[in-house]
Amino acid sequence: MNQLRDKAPTKRKGISYAKWGYLFIAPFFITYAIFNLYPLILTIYNSFFENYRSGLKQVGPNFVGLANYIKLFTPDANGTIDILKYAGNTVVLWLGGAIPQIVIALLLAIFFTSYRLNIKGQQFFKTVIYMPNLIMASAFSMLFFTLFSNVGPVNQLLMQMGIADQPIDFFSIKITVRGLICLMNFLLWFGNTTILLMAGIMGIDQNMFEAANIDGASATQTFFKVTLPLLTPILVYTIITALIGGLQMFDVPQVLTNGMGTPNRTSTTLIMYLNNYLKTSKNYGMSGAISVIIFIITGLLSILVYRSLTKKD
Repeated sequence: MNQLRDKAPTKRKGISYAKWGYLFIAPFFITYAIFNLYPLILTIYNSFFENYRSGLKQVGPNFVGLANYIKLFTPDANGTIDILKYAGNTVVLWLGGAIPQIVIALLLAIFFTSYRLNIKGQQFFKTVIYMPNLIMASAFSMLFFTLFSNVGPVNQLLMQMGIADQPIDFFSIKITVRGLICLMNFLLWFGNTTILLMAGIMGIDQNMFEAANIDGASATQTFFKVTLPLLTPILVYTIITALIGGLQMFDVPQVLTNGMGTPNRTSTTLIMYLNNYLKTSKNYGMSGAISVIIFIITGLLSILVYRSLTKKD
């Protein structure tokens, strides 16, 4: 009996497959750590050091604590704090392109997904409105620079129509430069936003719209009481991604104003300001400080937008 008891089968341990899940997601986390997390930590680290090139001489790296941040918020001879001025420029340029982008994209999304209208040739219109998103922003900027230059077709047309007696220098007028930048950002991204919002509307249960129709709700009531509340998660996502992209605006104003931010630096953005430090003196300390401030501004504004557009059930 003892021998039989000794030979009794033992309970097998359960097989755990969790390790395979960790193995499959490991490449993402490794890539993120190398190409995102490490540069972020290095940027924050560099922001506390004096590290730049003066001619052929390399200064630093020398630990200076918060000196770079203090310098950024110190007014110049004219009493202007550059980083605040450029932050204001960036927000104004983003709002000028983002507000019409969201509004028109939302209207187009409702227009194309309406079962009452039943628009024909939707695939063609979707392709057309998305095409500007495929064009490089720098190429788009060069096109607008050519169109609105002193010898460009816009000035030639205005003079032929008798509207202007001489060429208008669009790039020396604050409102026209900002207007062109906002227009380009709108044209580049409204197609992408329209596609996202269309996907969000098509994901809403059609029974909700049918119930609203049976209850006698008008199209406006259906939009504000059914479509908009259920579309909020996608809408919040599009606004926050537009915000992040807007605060990182660089290529459009850089190319359009030849990096000068004309007139009088009113179209200089935060990333252009950052690029000037990297391009002229390779000042990694100041560049790191500017990057950290942009990161903080982006985070705070994203939280503000999220809190404003969402509410607890």
